[in-house]
Amino acid sequence: MKRFGLLVIAAALGSALTLVTTGYFKKEAPGVRIEHVGTPLSNVALTRNENGEVVPLDFTEVAEKVTDAVVHIRSTSEGNFSKNRTPDPFEFFFGPDAPRQRGPSQSSGSGVIINADGYIVTNNHVVQGADVVDVTLHDNRSFKAEVVGTDPDTDLALVKIKEKNLPFLSFVDSDKSKVGEWVLAVGNPFNLNSTVTAGIISAKGRNINIINSGNPSESGTTAIESFIQTDAAINPGNSGGALVNMNGGLVGINTAIASPTGSYSGYGFAIPSNIVSKIVEDLLTYGTVQRGWLGIQVGSVNSDLVREEELSVNEGAFVSGFGDMDDKSAAKQAGIQRGDVIVKLDNTPIKTSSALIEYIGRKRPGDKVNVVVNRKGKEKVIPVVLKNREGSVGASKREERDAVSALGMELEALDPKVLKRLEISSGVRVKALGNGKVARYTEMREGYIITSIDNKPVNSPKEVNEIIRSKKPGELLIFSGIYEDFTREYSYVIRM
Repeated sequence: MKRFGLLVIAAALGSALTLVTTGYFKKEAPGVRIEHVGTPLSNVALTRNENGEVVPLDFTEVAEKVTDAVVHIRSTSEGNFSKNRTPDPFEFFFGPDAPRQRGPSQSSGSGVIINADGYIVTNNHVVQGADVVDVTLHDNRSFKAEVVGTDPDTDLALVKIKEKNLPFLSFVDSDKSKVGEWVLAVGNPFNLNSTVTAGIISAKGRNINIINSGNPSESGTTAIESFIQTDAAINPGNSGGALVNMNGGLVGINTAIASPTGSYSGYGFAIPSNIVSKIVEDLLTYGTVQRGWLGIQVGSVNSDLVREEELSVNEGAFVSGFGDMDDKSAAKQAGIQRGDVIVKLDNTPIKTSSALIEYIGRKRPGDKVNVVVNRKGKEKVIPVVLKNREGSVGASKREERDAVSALGMELEALDPKVLKRLEISSGVRVKALGNGKVARYTEMREGYIITSIDNKPVNSPKEVNEIIRSKKPGELLIFSGIYEDFTREYSYVIRM
């Protein structure tokens, strides 16, 4: 009891001391207060409605509007191979009899319906090499799709299903989109249909050297890269899906991610809608993409280049040369010189080489562009009429490519320098292989140089087209040729 009494007295003294001390500090430091639990705000100020009232930002309306127009695409390759095998790099490690996958393979991605009659835009890599393309709509209806055309240089493809009165998205001017603007990415990542993610436009005009990175031309890659960068989550399966603004307008086609793991880690990239629109128009009108060429090699101006070349500007596209188009360069013939810095095209400022590539990528052969260059501190306006890759201003005619396209091939003429280096007298390069008999029934690969068909030498895509068109159904077509890295002859046979 005595011990208990002492405890009570000690407690009382402690309480008294606490009250006195608290009163002292309150008196000495009035108004100092730390809140660990507070009352949450009733309104989160993120945006204003049409009445100017502060309201939380809401994505529900635009999400409902766009998901019906985004489809799921499954591409199947049957895996049919001929006995005329092309070089396999695995043979260097495992020998020619190493087991290789021969069965069907399937990949999936997304697509965007762009008109009510069933035309759908997607990425070229989603449908490339496919024997069968299946499209599943948001309401779970499924259709077989026809590949209308592809463009490996922008990684775009146009497919069509036989259905009418479909919901679709309209293109908006991607030039007017701004860094910091809210956007939604819509697609089918990891086969999770109709997934919507939100983010902002993080940057514009990005070149990440991903399109055709393994298939450059003699003068470097012919790819057109000027991506819209966004932090909206994009994952495998989002390829070909929509990047839309807060009004539901199509700003771009989701294409790639920057990730060390292969999954989303902060940034995704979309092809701007202005490029997409031009490619679609070309495929529908001409059957092939009409690409205007300045015929120059360019790089972005940076501090090192300014110092090395003693430039007078800190931004622009530096003309480093004319490459293999030296003798047919539209820019050189118009008066542009090595060392010029292109600072403007028409009324559009050019700050990087990517911006130049994007702008010219929207043009066709025969289009006129006013090129403003800075030459030794002085600006000069030089009108240039763009040419095609072959050095002429005319558009490629649809009928000249029909037979080749039907077999799923895209061809390009070889530079005489390449013929000389390879010690061959004729040849046409297979630039790309799409859906068609060649990909289905042979092992021909991109980069194959066709030297002859049925023992007839060929020197241009037009000659190849004429030979193919002369064939009757059931007749054999024999391709002979080489690969640059494997100079022995390889032959492929298909039946028309």
